[in-house]
Amino acid sequence: MAELLRCLGESSLDRGGLSRRDRSAGSFDTYVPDLLVGRAFTLDGPTAADVADAEIAIARLDRDATALSDTEVLSRLLLRAEAVASSRIEGLEIGARRLLRAEAAAAFDGRSTDVTAVEVLANIDALALGVRSVSRGQEITAEVLTDVHRRLMAGTNLASHGGSYRDQQNWIGGSSSNPRSAYVPPPPRYVDALMADLIAFANTDDLPAVAQAAIAHAQFETIHPFVDGNGRAGRVLIHLVLRRRGLSERVIAPVSLVLATATRSYIDGLTGFRHLGPPDSAAAMEGANAWIGSFAAACTQAVADAAVFEVRTSALLARWRERVAPLRADSAAALLLPHLIGAPIITATTAAALVQRSFPTANAAIDRLVDAGILRQLTVGRRNRAFEAPEVFEAFGALERCFANPDGEAHSPQRPVPRG
Repeated sequence: MAELLRCLGESSLDRGGLSRRDRSAGSFDTYVPDLLVGRAFTLDGPTAADVADAEIAIARLDRDATALSDTEVLSRLLLRAEAVASSRIEGLEIGARRLLRAEAAAAFDGRSTDVTAVEVLANIDALALGVRSVSRGQEITAEVLTDVHRRLMAGTNLASHGGSYRDQQNWIGGSSSNPRSAYVPPPPRYVDALMADLIAFANTDDLPAVAQAAIAHAQFETIHPFVDGNGRAGRVLIHLVLRRRGLSERVIAPVSLVLATATRSYIDGLTGFRHLGPPDSAAAMEGANAWIGSFAAACTQAVADAAVFEVRTSALLARWRERVAPLRADSAAALLLPHLIGAPIITATTAAALVQRSFPTANAAIDRLVDAGILRQLTVGRRNRAFEAPEVFEAFGALERCFANPDGEAHSPQRPVPRG
């Protein structure tokens, strides 16, 4: 039965620069959730319908995303967008152009001086690792989740905690030194058993996949098993569940892009999932259904907006081909065009790798696209020459504006959209 446990806080008298309230010792309540394995979840009519709609939409996106000549391009772009949005929910705000320039600089110089970009790039790396680690029917393991977390923490001042469950109390909200007025996850001694139960639940097939992903994510955030990075790691878990169930094997639905437009509602949904008392109580069922329904609706909206973006980028490709015509289908320039959607900042070296042609051939292709106004030269890192496709960033900005508005229209957003 889910319950609150009263814990005694440690004194902070030895810490300077704190208010009397923060320095004072005191007690606080930690929340210990119900186990998931064996718990009965009954979806009410509206929630079941929302889940069914979401599963149909996700499966259709995965099956029919063919407007781009290379589905991997769309997959890579949506994966990046998902990781960026997941990071944004945690306060890591960065635009696509700035992120990609930092990525290119790191490729040249071995590192980037943009601290925010380093964290977001680690999130992209972690999400990519996660979705590659599990395919249809394969087990989600503790090792997969800890590897994801290790990638997330790489290059941060908490790297030493990467890949390990916490052995200290953490909390969400309150002050940095005192958990009053905060949500306080279960004490560290409960984490191993709760995570083992969660992983076992994530490998069951009793519930619809979207409902299972929603519950697994909410439970992960409730446990908060790591010192930091729980939000981003927990959103990777969503895609692991959907991959294991065979719903999104090629293209991920960027659900974090929708959740990021309504962060307060997202947090409220997770909070409502955390009931007190028996798991079959009316309050427990109501909270679970409200969260699952909200999550399913976010999935459906994410798929709809991703499909709109796919159509727009397909139209952009068609315009590019007209501008450089005539162009042989097997030429390096023609082969490079679709890759620019997923990799809008390139060098001659990366272009050669993308189209599997020689460096001089790739360089000549870049020159042709520069002459056509599709690429423009820029400098990244210290002195290194690279090229960007500015129209891709414009298209991505339109996508962000689309996601930032509940009505899906690409006009002035109802939440801030990062600048380049």
